[in-house]
Amino acid sequence: MGIGRDEHALRGRLRFALRVRHRRKRLRGRALHPAAARSGHLVRALVRRGSENKIPTGAHAVLGDALDAASYVDQIAPARTLVHLVGTPHPNPLKAREFREVDLVSIREAVQAATRAGVRHIVYMSVAQPAPVMREYVAARQHGEAIVRSSRIAATLLRPWYVVGPGHRWPYVLKPLYALLERLPATRDAALRLGLVTQREMLCALVDAVEHPPGEVRIVAVPEIRASCEAQGQS
Repeated sequence: MGIGRDEHALRGRLRFALRVRHRRKRLRGRALHPAAARSGHLVRALVRRGSENKIPTGAHAVLGDALDAASYVDQIAPARTLVHLVGTPHPNPLKAREFREVDLVSIREAVQAATRAGVRHIVYMSVAQPAPVMREYVAARQHGEAIVRSSRIAATLLRPWYVVGPGHRWPYVLKPLYALLERLPATRDAALRLGLVTQREMLCALVDAVEHPPGEVRIVAVPEIRASCEAQGQS
């Protein structure tokens, strides 16, 4: 989906991003477009036929099925970066089948498409790990990371635990507890790894990932996600 400046003005420094969307899309996907536009990027999003009107104004829709690489592989080029944001909404232990049939299948198909299209960088929304709960979900994301690594394409693996934002604000009541746990030596590492991040911090991390592809594989955990807006000079 193309958003932002004229393509000719961006030539030479633009990193193209293909965002894969599915009917079970995750919270952060839709908000990525304006954030990318502000940074001068052209973003193209994969959408199902009939959902084109859900794409923000000025964006470029790529029609296809996130669970079938063949439906969109020929539309990726000249993208250099593929951002995978497909996920089961409101994940819980009862959705293990969806984690396997949607989350896992979509990243497998995305990696196949990226490999065939010559993509240079994959940004994968994973999850903080290890974690004491949501074992099926964490296992699916770990498997997804393994698929990405096996492609030998440079990759950024983002590992948030819970993204706080519109419709997902209840964890704010846990902030005092998090603050305490982060101060105790016995619980500090786990509290930081499984900490809360805001939607704004997540978007900053996504944009930063697109703009700074690693040489091989880079893991971005909660502390780095939290610091991403500051690193971009945003207060």
